[in-house]
Amino acid sequence: MSQPAHQSHAAQEAETPQLDFRGTTPYEDYVKADVLTHLQHTLSDDPGEMVFLVTTQVMELWFTVLVHEWETAARALSEDRVPAAIDALKRSARELEALNASWRPLAQLTPAQFNAYRSALGEGSGFQSAMYRRLEFLLGEKSASMLVPHRGAPRAHADLEKSLHEPCLYDEVLRLLARRGHAIPDALLTRDVSQRYEPSEQVEAVWAEIYRGDPEGELARLGEALTDVAELVWRWRNDHLLATRRAMGAKPGTGGSAGVAWLEKRAQKSVFPELWTARSYV
Repeated sequence: MSQPAHQSHAAQEAETPQLDFRGTTPYEDYVKADVLTHLQHTLSDDPGEMVFLVTTQVMELWFTVLVHEWETAARALSEDRVPAAIDALKRSARELEALNASWRPLAQLTPAQFNAYRSALGEGSGFQSAMYRRLEFLLGEKSASMLVPHRGAPRAHADLEKSLHEPCLYDEVLRLLARRGHAIPDALLTRDVSQRYEPSEQVEAVWAEIYRGDPEGELARLGEALTDVAELVWRWRNDHLLATRRAMGAKPGTGGSAGVAWLEKRAQKSVFPELWTARSYV
């Protein structure tokens, strides 16, 4: 039986999206796409610079998301809300996968292609990223000297200084383990959190005990969520190393860094180290 003409017309009208707005679209008001897509100001004539610039900006956005997730996880742990912390860590693992995929557009740059616009960076270098530094601070890689490059940017400097003196994500993990009755040394619970976290044999023994216990228990699941994050951070560092080595070999990096030599040193470090070494004793 055919639909009445007026009903058919009404249905067609309902399927038509709203196109006329008094100001900017609600999508623009929320996403700020016009702002994002006009932040690209290349400094060379090389067409490859655009993908380098956009990829770097996308990385900064992912850093921002990860800082948000790990701060959320740390706060949840401090409040004994382990499931909420695990949820944030699992989200961050998927986000790290997306961040790591950002290297793909740059991973096969030849030296000639990179040199075509490298001079546009001047003294700029990724280690100067304030948001990436906050990310590293949350992972326990604290260093007061890394605030120095940001003295001319008051907001970034204040955020970094705050992060420097707050417990890192792993500090909150260890405090949780102590509250759950595990033998975390007092020296670690009262340590100067503005200093880099160093591995502990006692913490290693605690993780081995947890893993020998209920493998489906809450703390073991927390350990695995942290290990997923640690593995993906390691992959990020190695992908960065490989992309840099391919593009510029062993030449010094921009901004006075040691380039590949510095990245090699970073790639050798494990995040949440006892979660890796404890596995030898399970």
